[in-house]
Amino acid sequence: MSDVTGSADTGAAPVPGPVLLRQRLREALTGAMKARDRAAVSALRSALGAIGNAEAVERPDSVDERLAIEQIPTGLGAAEAERRELTEPQVAGIVRAEVAERQAAALDYERAGRPDRAALLRAEAAVLTVQLDAHDAGRPTAATPG
Repeated sequence: MSDVTGSADTGAAPVPGPVLLRQRLREALTGAMKARDRAAVSALRSALGAIGNAEAVERPDSVDERLAIEQIPTGLGAAEAERRELTEPQVAGIVRAEVAERQAAALDYERAGRPDRAALLRAEAAVLTVQLDAHDAGRPTAATPG
């Protein structure tokens, strides 16, 4: 008999569900690094960084305001704050913004007479677009195992 995840009671692996976009980007980054694809690595790292930045929560300055200097927590994790939980549509929106930003910058470089830089930005936008399209369709890409 199967449980809710689709795995049998015999300990079989659960049936994989849809891959989250962030996970898809991480897997594609690993593949791009192995393939030494600089444009893909740059685009994927930037997108993952933008997602991480969007999750960050501002830590108010007043947190340690009333403590004496020797009472202020220090060390690993002392200044950590809860991170936001982004929804899949929010993550996809961030990646779409990264694509739009690269496409706009490519136009600017083209107008400035830098077709080499414009081509690089368009290649980065294409890498992210492939990941978005595959995510929207719910299928694996060549850069992700599956």
